[in-house]
Amino acid sequence: MLKRTHMCGELRSDHVGETVVLAGWVNTYRNQGKGLIFVDLRDRDGLTQVVFDLEDASDDVVTAADGLRREDVVAIRGVVRTRVGGANPRLATGDVEVMATGIEVLNKTDTPPILPDEHDSEKIAEEKRLQYRYIDLRRPRMQEILRIRNEVTRTARSYFGEHGFLEVETPFLIKTTPEGARDFVAPSRTYPGKWYALPQSPQIFKQILMIAGCDRYVQLVRCFRDEDPRADRQAEFTQIDLEMSFVDRDDVMEMMGGFAKRAWKDVLGVDIGEIPVMSYDEAMNRYGIDRPDLRFGLELEDVSDLAAKTDFKVFTDALAKPKGTVKAMRVPGGVGKLTRKMTDGYGEFVKTFRAGGLPTVKFTDKGFETGVARFVEPIADELKTRLELEPGDLVLFTADTWEIAVTALGELRNVVARDLDLIDRDAWKLVWVVDFPMFAYDEESARWTAMHHPFTSPMPDQFDLLDSDPGACVSAGYDLVCNGSEIAGGSVRIHDRDVQSKVFGLLGIEPDEAKLKFGFLLDALRFGAPPHGGVAFGLDRLVMLLTGTENIRDVIAFPKTQTGQDLMTGAPGPVDDGQLEELHVRISLPEEACT
Repeated sequence: MLKRTHMCGELRSDHVGETVVLAGWVNTYRNQGKGLIFVDLRDRDGLTQVVFDLEDASDDVVTAADGLRREDVVAIRGVVRTRVGGANPRLATGDVEVMATGIEVLNKTDTPPILPDEHDSEKIAEEKRLQYRYIDLRRPRMQEILRIRNEVTRTARSYFGEHGFLEVETPFLIKTTPEGARDFVAPSRTYPGKWYALPQSPQIFKQILMIAGCDRYVQLVRCFRDEDPRADRQAEFTQIDLEMSFVDRDDVMEMMGGFAKRAWKDVLGVDIGEIPVMSYDEAMNRYGIDRPDLRFGLELEDVSDLAAKTDFKVFTDALAKPKGTVKAMRVPGGVGKLTRKMTDGYGEFVKTFRAGGLPTVKFTDKGFETGVARFVEPIADELKTRLELEPGDLVLFTADTWEIAVTALGELRNVVARDLDLIDRDAWKLVWVVDFPMFAYDEESARWTAMHHPFTSPMPDQFDLLDSDPGACVSAGYDLVCNGSEIAGGSVRIHDRDVQSKVFGLLGIEPDEAKLKFGFLLDALRFGAPPHGGVAFGLDRLVMLLTGTENIRDVIAFPKTQTGQDLMTGAPGPVDDGQLEELHVRISLPEEACT
């Protein structure tokens, strides 16, 4: 077999005159009808044009070259020369070509069900691409994504290794724990009636490693959640997971910020600078969301005090509610850019976030016009000053409880920015969001729920509030947000057994249940647990950002569909009766549902 000497994207003018061997897939085949055959040969590194001169070539080479078709796998020997007819600026190898002197056909292909063409990929149904993933992955774009993912993981291991982290593997077969989503479970053959769960995260194990004295732990770990997939979520995903001992919140954020800077520099050559810090309350009040996109303005403004001076029933009814709030958003130039149809659609959009509607008003040279103009007339001057309005601006309002008002307008903010093309697609805006509430109250179940997870510690000055006012307690949690996407989240952990038990109690986890599900952690906390904190980066989401894709399936080599299927392998699939008998499992579904 001809042995490859160079990759297909490697050759440059410096190689002219050298005899080389390239191996790869036939990307294109062109018989010019003048005794010349042109082949673009492709591997993961790029493309090289190969020329066969049928008059000078041997009969074997002519026969082999003339029989080539797209996606055949070949090795070609030839001499590098300056490209005849001028360079191709679209190719990295466009200054040169290879004059073939030999060829070995390594594998002839059947007619491919899809072709790895970038310009055709959008026309191919995603289900088809996933079914023939081994062909889809040949596309240069997919190879580039795999390369960037590799760069990120290599940077992670290098960075954390330099800072004293030990890479430790945690188990995949664990005990089921209540972490929010449903667990994937697997029956035990040796313990009939008992089940393993696949970990939603290594949270408890990394805390155990801190108690075990490992000091600093890191792992690129697969996690599993049995929930409905969506564009940015899969049932199985990967985290860059880590934990540190004897640290406070600022220590962890400084370490993680350093990793983010290194990742953007290594992968994209971009200096993201210092990462600002913003409180949860500030993020919600200014942007209506705890993962704000800072690449554009459209900030929310609280105008509750002004709204109280009007007789507009929508405003006054909202302000009569507990925590009633009126929020406004100025849309610069919105009068000429947003149609009535668009603003009506926005009104329907905010209703999906429980808002009653979207009052609007235009500001022109003549003052406020249309919409709720007559209601805001008593506060016209104050509203103009508060919002810094200019003629042509449009003002959008939400009025309800604080949570509904800010959330509805915050979600709409992102829609308006996309509609008006206000987002700087070349910008990278990262921010740490901190000072989250420790708990949220669930009215339906009449109990507190954890904003992060049940192992998050309160801030050092907040412990007394666990007894007196849990709703006011601020956690030592932190999220790293980039361009409106959360890419990492973590917290300082509870390292005191009594505090952990108290938090479990607030969350409705009774002592017997806590002992059953977390007994080994509670026991470990009794025997010298250090203060510790950590974070988990969502590797898939991080790679999505760095590659510019909005579909998580693009950054995973072998993803599942939105319904959780692997179309290439046919998973999930049936198992035979013998396996079920060994596992002491009986299927109770109708037979036709099990096929």
